Amino acid sequence: MYKGRHLLIDCSRVPKHICLNDQLILEAMARAATRAGATVISQVRYHFGHNSPPGFTAMVLLDESHCSAHCYADQQLMALDIFTCGKTDPNDILTYIREEVDLGEVKTVQMPRFTTPVQPIEQIEQSTADRLDASTPTPSLEHFEK
Repeated sequence: MYKGRHLLIDCSRVPKHICLNDQLILEAMARAATRAGATVISQVRYHFGHNSPPGFTAMVLLDESHCSAHCYADQQLMALDIFTCGKTDPNDILTYIREEVDLGEVKTVQMPRFTTPVQPIEQIEQSTADRLDASTPTPSLEHFEK
């Protein structure tokens, strides 16, 4: 049982004009999410390159979670992240983005989210403490200051 699906997408050899067009990617992600049945709540983008290598970050916030893109234009690389819960399939969103935008060579990994039962933080801390051997000394900071 899981609560959501998370696509991690690495794109290489993305055309440079795409890597420099944060507005195109933002709008394509929003349209793709809407076509896939998601509800777009907000959108934001930031183009960098003034004091750093050129690229951008773009985010589409969804009722079902999010779509994001981070681009390294000088290396023609783009990382996309599509996380959805409910009935919206992140693969559909990616398909619709690819209909509009040349993402170059694409590699994807899909991960189910919340696949294990959620434990209260107190139980996690206690089980960790139970596993620690009290006889093992804790290193002091002086070992790391050199």
